[in-house]
Amino acid sequence: MNAAAVIRHRLFWPAAVLVLLLAANVFFTPGFLSVELKDGHLYGSLIDIARFGAPLILVAIGMTLVIATGGIDLSVGSVVAISGALACLWITDLDDQQSVGGVLTAVGLALGLALFLGLCNGVLVAGIGIQPIVATLILMVAGRGLAQLITDGQILTVNSAPYKLIGGGYWLTLPFGVLIVAAVLAITAFLTRRMALGLLLESVGGNPVASRLAGIRSRGLIVTVYAFCALCAGIAGLMVSSNVSSADGNNAGLWIELDAILAVVIGGTSLAGGRFSLGGTVLGALVIQTLTTTIYTIGIPPETTLLFKALVVVAVCLLQSPAFREKALNRRRRRPQAAPASADPKVKVPA
Repeated sequence: MNAAAVIRHRLFWPAAVLVLLLAANVFFTPGFLSVELKDGHLYGSLIDIARFGAPLILVAIGMTLVIATGGIDLSVGSVVAISGALACLWITDLDDQQSVGGVLTAVGLALGLALFLGLCNGVLVAGIGIQPIVATLILMVAGRGLAQLITDGQILTVNSAPYKLIGGGYWLTLPFGVLIVAAVLAITAFLTRRMALGLLLESVGGNPVASRLAGIRSRGLIVTVYAFCALCAGIAGLMVSSNVSSADGNNAGLWIELDAILAVVIGGTSLAGGRFSLGGTVLGALVIQTLTTTIYTIGIPPETTLLFKALVVVAVCLLQSPAFREKALNRRRRRPQAAPASADPKVKVPA
């Protein structure tokens, strides 16, 4: 593969931006790339990026499959809040918050509710025919209110070591949340790339009419991906709440849906549906999380943080666009040509 083919690859520019962000962090913090083993746990800035970016990666994986079918899910942030709120509410009512069985029950209830909400989204989109952005906007608004209703408008705090493991614990020297993400990614990749599920999703999103004429049951697939997306958001909600040992129905998962959509787009998946890239989505999520870390590292003023983040994301998307790169290259090649001049000023050059 030559250099031109590498540059044209859809993941080249996101990877280049990620390397550039890491290099910027190394410039301001020389030991940024160092990873140390203390008390059987790996510590370092790179580990922190993976740990804090794990919830976003989970949500983005589910969002990738939804977007592949030509849909969108704006409710994942509310599902994150609902999942964490319900789990913490159940744990606070336990006589022994260190009970593994009680924590597993809380996790099961939270994920079950998240799955049910995803099924509702899927039925609204595939069964009733409501536009995805409208159907999920309903749960985005109502779900945030439901999360605050569960917490009674308060911040629920828990003191449970088994629950803390989900988002803030370590296993096999690595953050447990990173291992959860790796497992979900491996299962999703197997189902979509080693089986026919991925091709079916791409056909539904790429050409719904042709897929229907080919006998593909698109409704069942659409309901399934919305349920899976909500399930990923539910797991992310458990990780977010367990990491801080509390549930905030108002702020937990706030605007994570926008970061997830950005991660999918940066990873090369078109919002129009069709072909998707799980690896690109993970790379896009890491770019966003690394960008957030970079903002704090280099000391960007808090009032300009969102603007700086938006400018970087726009730059990445433009660099990814083949049409933008082609126009920029053509402009560079075009140079004004001087008009031919005659040696004798009295002699006119014929038109």
